[in-house]
Amino acid sequence: MNRLFIIKIGGDVLDDEQQLHSFLKNFASIQSPKILIHGGGKIATKIGEQLGIQSKYVQGRRITDAPTLDLVTMVYGGLINKQMVAQLQSMGCNAIGLTGADGNMIKAVKRPVKEIDFGFVGDITPNSINSTLLYFLLKQNVIPVFAPLTHADGIMLNTNADTIAYAIAVSLSKHFEIRLIYCFEKKGVLRDVNDENSVIRILEEQEYLKLREGGALADGILPKLENSFATVRAGVKEVLIGHASDVVQNTHEDTIGTLIRL
Repeated sequence: MNRLFIIKIGGDVLDDEQQLHSFLKNFASIQSPKILIHGGGKIATKIGEQLGIQSKYVQGRRITDAPTLDLVTMVYGGLINKQMVAQLQSMGCNAIGLTGADGNMIKAVKRPVKEIDFGFVGDITPNSINSTLLYFLLKQNVIPVFAPLTHADGIMLNTNADTIAYAIAVSLSKHFEIRLIYCFEKKGVLRDVNDENSVIRILEEQEYLKLREGGALADGILPKLENSFATVRAGVKEVLIGHASDVVQNTHEDTIGTLIRL
């Protein structure tokens, strides 16, 4: 079965032109089939302030009202996505920028209002992915670059980039042997949050549960880990969490980050 790397980039790297350029150069150098998914929250917040649109968050999630939906569609699907695709093209990487609406790639359901009204936020499942078209693009050596936007009933929806990465990985796991790589500012999952060199190289679920129950893991990493174990339970071979600058090394067998397997 062919190898496929699905790589999600987010956090501070997107806000730093030099770091982002370096990451894209590394991404372009990966010879295997690959897909890139990006976030972009801080840039949207900054441009929103310039336009008089204040960002509102509940439980760390952006509330997407109508003005904010226009903002994130413009920034995520336009500014960030197209600048990244243009840089990749200059590096010899034939990328295509996509939102979930393009080619009906990712359908969603507008999140129902419960205790919190998140507004125009989309919830997706692996069945939401147009894996047939995605598979065709990959076979044509075209590199999809996804903005964190989906669609439903004729409107765009803001959707968590980690969730998009999970759903794409699961939907393509029948065609490829997949490693899903989450790139951020740390070398991986740390055994000691105060020691940057205490990276857990391989993390299995039993050890994860023990560390979580003991309060050894930083709160910020818990949603990524929950998502990662859900991904491997759903049929994806492995997930890796690591630093953006280590992305090339983390496509090899001898990884630097934290490799998550069942």
